[in-house]
Amino acid sequence: MRRTAIVALVLGLTAVPTAEASNAPEARVWVTTPDRAELLHERPRVTFGTTPSTHPTIVVDPDRTYQSMDGFGASITDSSAELLASLAPAVRAETMRKLFDPVRGIGVSFLRQPVGSSDFTAAREHYTYDDVPAGQTDFGLRHFSIRHDEAKILPLLREAKRLNPRLKVMATPWSPPAWMKTNDSLIGGQLKDDPEIYDAYARYLVKFVQAYTAAGVPIDFLSVQNEPQNRKPDAYPGTDLPVAAQLEVIDALGPKLRTASPRTKILSYDHNWATHPNDGTAEADYPFQILRSKAAKWIAGTAYHCYHGDPSAQTALHNAFPDKGIWFTECSGSKGVTDPPAKVFRDTLTWHARNVVLGTTRNWARSAVNWNIALDSTGGPHLGGCGTCTGLVTVQPDGSVTTDAEYYTIGHLAKFVRPGARRIASTSFGTTGWNGQIMDAAFRNPDGSTALVVHNENDDPRTFAVNAGDRTFEYTLPGGALATFTWTADLRTKLDFVPLTGATSDAALAIDDDASTCWSSGGAQVPGQFVQVDLGRRKRFRRVAVDSGGHLGDYARSWELSVSDDGTTWRTLASGAGAGQLTNIDVRRTSARHLRITSTGAASNWWSIADLRLYN
Repeated sequence: MRRTAIVALVLGLTAVPTAEASNAPEARVWVTTPDRAELLHERPRVTFGTTPSTHPTIVVDPDRTYQSMDGFGASITDSSAELLASLAPAVRAETMRKLFDPVRGIGVSFLRQPVGSSDFTAAREHYTYDDVPAGQTDFGLRHFSIRHDEAKILPLLREAKRLNPRLKVMATPWSPPAWMKTNDSLIGGQLKDDPEIYDAYARYLVKFVQAYTAAGVPIDFLSVQNEPQNRKPDAYPGTDLPVAAQLEVIDALGPKLRTASPRTKILSYDHNWATHPNDGTAEADYPFQILRSKAAKWIAGTAYHCYHGDPSAQTALHNAFPDKGIWFTECSGSKGVTDPPAKVFRDTLTWHARNVVLGTTRNWARSAVNWNIALDSTGGPHLGGCGTCTGLVTVQPDGSVTTDAEYYTIGHLAKFVRPGARRIASTSFGTTGWNGQIMDAAFRNPDGSTALVVHNENDDPRTFAVNAGDRTFEYTLPGGALATFTWTADLRTKLDFVPLTGATSDAALAIDDDASTCWSSGGAQVPGQFVQVDLGRRKRFRRVAVDSGGHLGDYARSWELSVSDDGTTWRTLASGAGAGQLTNIDVRRTSARHLRITSTGAASNWWSIADLRLYN
């Protein structure tokens, strides 16, 4: 018998409060565990106290801000639309609500929509919006039509926007119409190197944006080619679009789009963090070439995928072009043919937590987007391409709907981090490549509330602390778990962070503003070991934070803080005993160019400094 109830979509998804329940600052906490024992499950609240912790401490600083966030989500591909549209009406309505409703669901807030066919299509043949018989052309775009999308895709998109009015939509083509290409096929080939073709393709993309807008789905972002370095797509639409060709398209598109749809921003590249070896290395610096060009004036920023490289590539590009944005726009979970469901869920949850949820956002991404929002139990329907992909939800053969790991990884962001939020500073000890530590990212919402997303990379439970202003709480997460903490109290320190820009030290990893790296003594603690920093110029401070990070016990058992103006003559400011991973040394306001932290005690542990911070 066909079931009409949605299965296991969520446990405990309730509204995020807008006010504290009492005068004591509290944080609400939702947890997902790799064994599915907790799935976005709300646990009892935790109260901020005033006692410092001896555990690794996540210091949240809302006064240090980074990128603003546009949203988190996936794609209603042709395959996803076919599956969702085929559900019983009550199941479809419940599924859409659980996906897009910000209060009763996870509040998906960003969709990346294919412009025409991709590998995930339920159609018998691949398509674009201007297909003509082989050998013919249509420079006037007289045959252009989005009729294909009107039956299932557009109604679902309109429903998604009704459920979440702040939803943003990005559009990406997998191929121009075949008549624009060198091989007269949607699969492979290149765009013809012809000014008339570049102009026609630009007009084609503008007509798509206009048609979708008229259909009630305005386009916020547009890239001109999915994975332009994928030169051999596996029986699905794709185009080898070298840098020179992408620049020609953007030069033709920019002025047209600015006139026709000023809200629509152009994103370049839309491919992996690093060039895949199968794609060659001739244009390994593709996104850099794009942003160095004259066409960059039309470009809002760069889109990235997860299938090769690591998220640090986003920061490298941001550092080179800080006035251009970064968006993360595709990553699919996958499974081995014989992998049991428990392994698929655990592996996907933990990898995506490190790399997509936290890795992309800590590396300047304004969005975190998975691939298909819904697939069937076989990973389809698809026409070529990926046969092992997974979605946010799975439509089962009996018509029920179950949730995949990506539902929860995206949910831990989308439900609590609103569009327009800004990422704020938070010390994080874990790495995308896995080091078994606590990893996190923090965000301040437009309403002033804070969301902190934390992942325990270790297989065993780990205890850590969260510090905001002069308040701290401790928490223990199960192995592999992902959690989101939210609070509405405005918890700030009265101290201002002092950047160490221009500072140098033999212990460079201690002053890189990255607590996932550290300087270590390399041996047991003995009196006289020290770390010295040249601040580059005199700087004023009244607190030195010595953070030993996630390496338990690697803090100085006793210490001395000295300063110097010339690096030769030193004066002692303070001394004391260490009691835990984070030591805050408060002194009278001091101005100095050089500072030195000396270990004055002995212990079998190494001495490590993951992060040295100054405050004034």
